[in-house]
Amino acid sequence: MSPEPVQRRLAAIFAADVVGFSRLMGAAEETTLAHLKRLRAEVVDPAVAAYQGRIFKTTGDGLLAEFASVVAAVQCATKIQTEMASRTVTDVPEQRMVFRIGINLGDIIIDGDDVFGDGVNLAARIEGQADPGGVCISRAAYDQVKGKVDLSFDDLGERQLKNIALPVQLYRVSDLRCAATSATETPPLVSDRPSIAILPFSNLSGDKNLDLVIDCLAEDVITLLARVPGFFVIARSSSFGYKAGSADVRAVGRELGVRYVVDGSVRAAGDLLRVTTQLIEAETGKQIWAGRFDVARTETLELQDDIARGIMVELEPELTRAELAAIKRQRPGSLGAWSSYRQAFGAIALRGWSEETVAEGIRHLRRATELDPEFALAHGMLGLLTALGLSFGLMDNDDEARVSAKAAAERAAQLDDASSEVLGYAGCTLCDLGEKTRGIEMLERAIETDPSNAQARVALGAAQIKDRQLDLGIENLCLGMRLSPRDLRLGFWGTVLAFALANIGRLDEALDAARIACRRDSKLFGARIVVALILSRLDRGDEAYAALAEARRIRPRLSLAQIERIYGRRTAAELTPVFEALDVAR
Repeated sequence: MSPEPVQRRLAAIFAADVVGFSRLMGAAEETTLAHLKRLRAEVVDPAVAAYQGRIFKTTGDGLLAEFASVVAAVQCATKIQTEMASRTVTDVPEQRMVFRIGINLGDIIIDGDDVFGDGVNLAARIEGQADPGGVCISRAAYDQVKGKVDLSFDDLGERQLKNIALPVQLYRVSDLRCAATSATETPPLVSDRPSIAILPFSNLSGDKNLDLVIDCLAEDVITLLARVPGFFVIARSSSFGYKAGSADVRAVGRELGVRYVVDGSVRAAGDLLRVTTQLIEAETGKQIWAGRFDVARTETLELQDDIARGIMVELEPELTRAELAAIKRQRPGSLGAWSSYRQAFGAIALRGWSEETVAEGIRHLRRATELDPEFALAHGMLGLLTALGLSFGLMDNDDEARVSAKAAAERAAQLDDASSEVLGYAGCTLCDLGEKTRGIEMLERAIETDPSNAQARVALGAAQIKDRQLDLGIENLCLGMRLSPRDLRLGFWGTVLAFALANIGRLDEALDAARIACRRDSKLFGARIVVALILSRLDRGDEAYAALAEARRIRPRLSLAQIERIYGRRTAAELTPVFEALDVAR
């Protein structure tokens, strides 16, 4: 008897697994398994069945399925990821469950109910290249779906995958980038470049007077590395959210999406300071480089070069001392100026947006520029805070304030046109003042100088939205928020994103984004206004009333005129009945 012929056919193979499953199991086995079973039963399995797919293998936290159509497989994958995003926004952060999905079109071998072949193996490798909450597909699959689905794709280029002989061209479903942001609130953006988080340095001396010096040291290392081509550096506003000396570097790597973590400590001994720092591989916790420096207290401003150079030599050996010296640094000449600059941030961060906090912040920034007239960053922030105060209706004397804001932005750019942070603040200021062409040009230069500048990326997205480039603006907003996943400004930025999504009719996504913004900042009355607007458009009047009531509780002086000033005439008109009902209830 001749052997039975091998059964083969062409199929779309769908591979999925849970990001960080081992960590979730280590924290709570029973809860994690119950959560996974519920998601399988309520989201994954029904979606696979709805698109005529068949799950042929499960692997603990993962699964493999086959589809007769690549289009069906991609549509199923995007449906699953979108549904996961809408469900997991309410999960406890440590228990959030996020999938990666990979899809390939290839020849498979059928053996009973099981499936084998290179097409299956490749799908599993492609899944590992997907973003958390995302979908990645092969070139073979892409050729079948392009023009047939209402999705856009990013070309990721060729990738050499483990145990696959030839490089594989990959594509990412770009439409899921915002969905992934909603799913995890702050998913990390792992870069192909050396990605680094600089943690706050520990003060081991007990001398509180050294705290500002130590923070300045770490901040300047961030600034130096961010300006080096080829480096991806997490913003200070995220990395400094970890407590000095006590962070688990492996957890930091997972949460911020970086491959390397830098931390350090400072100990005082008389007039000398001993500064130690180390570069650690986040995944393994292995120390790659360590440096120890003994300097006089008055010479700490020169340490940034030595620390940054030590890191660069390990990660990018071709960088030379001359290249490092060519990176222009801006730093204030006075610690008092830094202190005033920091206090301006604290005024609003601690007490929210109001006439009083904006005025206090402006006073601190003016003091910083008086103490150090060449402190470009303070001039830039002075312009931005003034422009935002005007936009929010929190300042009087509009003409004089507009002139002042523009002058501060231009002065900042004049003082340091090589600083990404300075250009980001100045460009955002000009865009808010209506000078979009020059403002956007500054923001684009800021991003060219430092692609990891989250503030500039978000500001560019907001400017593009005002310029009616809605899809591009939303993409930049999402990317900016992912660049700084622990940023104190995420609530503010998320409000802008929610309003943009609402104005293109993506109301469910907009409501998710707005509610996340509310959770991130209990003092942000603007986010509650956007929630009320969205609920009103969804004909959920009672909930809209409650959201606007919460906005007015946070800001008792809230008026329809202020809503119109911030969000426009249409928004004010839509919320007028709700606002009038609030007045009647008073």
